[in-house]
Formats: sequence, C-alpha cells, structure tokens
Amino acid sequence: MGQSEPSLELEELGIEVATVESVVDRHGRDPSAVIAILQDLQEEVNYLPEGTLRYVAERLDIPVSKVYSLATFYRAFSLEPRGRHLIHVCLGTACHVRGAVKVLDTLEREMGIAAGETDEQMEFTLETVNCLGACALGPVVVVDGEYHGQMTGAKATRLIKKLRRSEQE
Repeated sequence: MGQSEPSLELEELGIEVATVESVVDRHGRDPSAVIAILQDLQEEVNYLPEGTLRYVAERLDIPVSKVYSLATFYRAFSLEPRGRHLIHVCLGTACHVRGAVKVLDTLEREMGIAAGETDEQMEFTLETVNCLGACALGPVVVVDGEYHGQMTGAKATRLIKKLRRSEQE
C-alpha cells in the first residue's frame, strides 16, 4: 500500500473526506465497530478503495493491516468499483439443477461482461454466489437486494432491459 496521506488519497478518488468522517463519527470512532463502518462506507461509496481503508484505520487508531484483512475476508466487501446495479446469480445445487448456468450465460451475454466483472459504464456488476438460501425459488437472481425467483433466460433478458430503461429515465 502507498504511503501518501489518506485524506489526499480520498480526494484523488473523488471521495469526500466528510463522507468518510461522517460514517466513522456515526459509530463513535469505536474500533470494535470497524465492520459496521466498512459496511456503511461500502453503501455510501459503492466499494472500499485503499485510501478509505487507510483513512478508517487512522481515525480508529488501528493497524491498516487489520482493516484491510477484514475488507478482504468478507465477500460482501469490494476493493474494486462496482456498478450501480449489483446482480448476484445463485449457483447452488437447487438453482444449478434448475438452469442457473443458462441464466448466468444469458446475463453475461446481455451485459457484455463475465461473472466477477463490472461493465465499462459502471452500470452493472455481475457476481455468482454458492447459495442465497432461497432454494424453493430457484434459479434465483438478486438485483440490488431484491430477489427474483424461477428465473429463466427470457426473464433475465427482460430484467436487464427494465433496469436499462429505468437508468435512462
């Protein structure tokens, strides 16, 4: 990791220092709240850039390595920018046997990205998960936290078109 001043790194990324300060203050600058702070920051900024991790560590007076290890341990956190719409496709057994791979193929084709990628317009990030705990609804796709069950290729295509239309409005 670089050695520049964390607040300068945030500014270079276009992240308001006040945004990060506000989140840290909301949790009382309590080092035991570091996971909650990272969750809130991810919600605000859409990912956790290195400068943000360094700034949080400095404000909480804990090692950067601890903050970084938490941010990389939990799959919910991303160190890379994500699209405005986060799409998860369940590939668990129940979803898999009901056609989840075909749904994933359709989504990849519709968005022009592979699983684990974000499109150039920063509109969509496509990820796979092993289980979403909604096996009876399989195959399941979750878009921005909203579950869509009994997904098919045709439904996936309509879902992406609907999301694109809502972005244009």
